[in-house]
Amino acid sequence: MSLADLLDLLQRPLVTILDTPVSWTEVLGFGSGALCVWLVARQHLANWPIGIANNVFFILLFAQSGLYADAGLQLVFITLAAYGWWTWTHGGGPGTPVLPVRRTTRAEWTWLLAAGVVGTLSITLLLSRATDSTVPFWDALTTSLSLMATYGQCRKRLESWWLWIAADVIYIPLYAHKGLYLTSLLYAGFLALCLVGLRNWSRDPAARAARPLEAAAA
Repeated sequence: MSLADLLDLLQRPLVTILDTPVSWTEVLGFGSGALCVWLVARQHLANWPIGIANNVFFILLFAQSGLYADAGLQLVFITLAAYGWWTWTHGGGPGTPVLPVRRTTRAEWTWLLAAGVVGTLSITLLLSRATDSTVPFWDALTTSLSLMATYGQCRKRLESWWLWIAADVIYIPLYAHKGLYLTSLLYAGFLALCLVGLRNWSRDPAARAARPLEAAAA
C-alpha cells in the first residue's frame, strides 16, 4: 500500500454522527489523544510517543477541515514533544533522574503572556490575509494557549493545566462549529482529564513544597 492509499484510507468515513461522517483520522486522533492526556496526568513517560502519533493524525484532520493554524501547530507539538521527552528524563539535574513538578515563576509568566499576546495577534493577521479560515482569531488564540501549555507541560509546570483548561473551553465549541463532533467530544474529555491532571500534579510533593516558599517570598 502506498502512502497516498494510506492517507486516502484514513480520510474515509468510518461512522456517521449527527449526519456528519467521521473519518478514521478523527477516530484515531480521539483514541490517541485521550490516552496521551491520561498518561500526562499520571506523569507517565509514554505520553510523549503517544502524543506524537496523535499530532500526526491531527495534522491530516485539521488541514482537511481548514483549521490551518491548528494543523501547523501539530508540527510544533512534535518538536516540543521531543524536547519534553528529553526534559522529563534528563531535566531534573544531578542526582534527580526525574523532573519534578514545579510552580511557574513570575518571570516565566511574564514572557509566556507576552508571547501569547504577540502570537495570537500575528497568527490572526496571517490567517485572515493568507488563508480562507472562517475563524482566524479563535484558531490563533487556541494555538497560542496550546503552545504556552505545552511549554509548561515540557517543564512540568503545574499551571500548564490551567492553560490547557482555557484552551479546551474554546476548542469544544470551535470544533463543533466546524462539524468535528467527535473531536469536540474528545476535547470535552480532555477538559475532564485536565482537571484530574491538575489535581494529581498539585499533590506532587515538589509542587506542595513550593507553596510555602512562594508565600514567604511574596
